[in-house]
Amino acid sequence: MKELTSNETAILVAVLTLDKEAYGVAIKDYISKFIHKKMSYGTLYSYLDQLFRKGFLTKALGDPVSERGGRAKIYYRLTKEGLAALKSAYEHQKLISKKLSEVLFDKA
Repeated sequence: MKELTSNETAILVAVLTLDKEAYGVAIKDYISKFIHKKMSYGTLYSYLDQLFRKGFLTKALGDPVSERGGRAKIYYRLTKEGLAALKSAYEHQKLISKKLSEVLFDKA
């Protein structure tokens, strides 16, 4: 499985956490608030499209919303493949953190 970038990982974490409320604005807000990454909407939607094409996300239209001029929100959900990719990224990050800890602190 190909490794996720940090932005892809942040988006998948946001979608997993937001669950049924995972749509563009909520995902962007989550990433900026809890992951402390700034991301434009253009960048976000580009990544969401890539993750959808890779099979890591599904998307579905919600009901039209009057405050959006009658347009529907697009909701995103993790697929089994997306969850597996996220778990793999987590394990990879744990390994890197362990090795970094050894280098930084065990040699002092």
